[in-house]
Amino acid sequence: MIKQGLATGFPIMLGYLPVAITYGVLAKQSGMTLAELTLMSVMVFAGASQFMAVNMVAVGTGALEIIIATFVLNFRHFVMSLSFMNLLKDISLKWKIPLSFGLTDETFAVSAVNPKQSRKEKGAVFYGTIIIIAYLSWIFGSFFGGLLGEIIPESLSQSMGSALYAMFIGLLVPTIKKEKRIAAIAVIAMLVNALCVQLGMSSGWAIVAGTVIGGMSGIFMLKEDRA
Repeated sequence: MIKQGLATGFPIMLGYLPVAITYGVLAKQSGMTLAELTLMSVMVFAGASQFMAVNMVAVGTGALEIIIATFVLNFRHFVMSLSFMNLLKDISLKWKIPLSFGLTDETFAVSAVNPKQSRKEKGAVFYGTIIIIAYLSWIFGSFFGGLLGEIIPESLSQSMGSALYAMFIGLLVPTIKKEKRIAAIAVIAMLVNALCVQLGMSSGWAIVAGTVIGGMSGIFMLKEDRA
């Protein structure tokens, strides 16, 4: 099971390392210490939220705004966790709790396409191995990126910031191809964010407002899909 988990989780590791390194570089040059940026990866383990938090720290956003924005951005994890727990219904609770901590978009997707492992005697080891290799690669990449952030020019690190936008675009475009209304939801979120900034709202609260209102618009625009 460990060998199967390593083979299945290896592509996740390859994808996490460059993104984690970019996060580490940007976090270091936004003013975070090496210990702080590494500890964030250890405790948060959520790439999109960490990138967003780093950008918000760089512009002087308050802690409350960062916490709320992170909570809203990661709200999807409630849905993923319910689905994941249903997948692990044949696995004991002592395994479900630690496995749920390591749930990310990528580990969830890989686990979801390997449901048969949950019914095997040591199925939890398979999923645990996937999560551990993803978790450790994210932490190592963050730490290494923090070290690089101390030596590479700031002009180069600023160009690396495009990785965040590329990651979001990469997630958004395939979804838009399947459902055009998703594009409208994204546009609404962007317009709300821009309007809030123009009205004098801080960038942190503008992000929160755009995320919440954009998400709420999706409830109505995608209502037919839930029926």
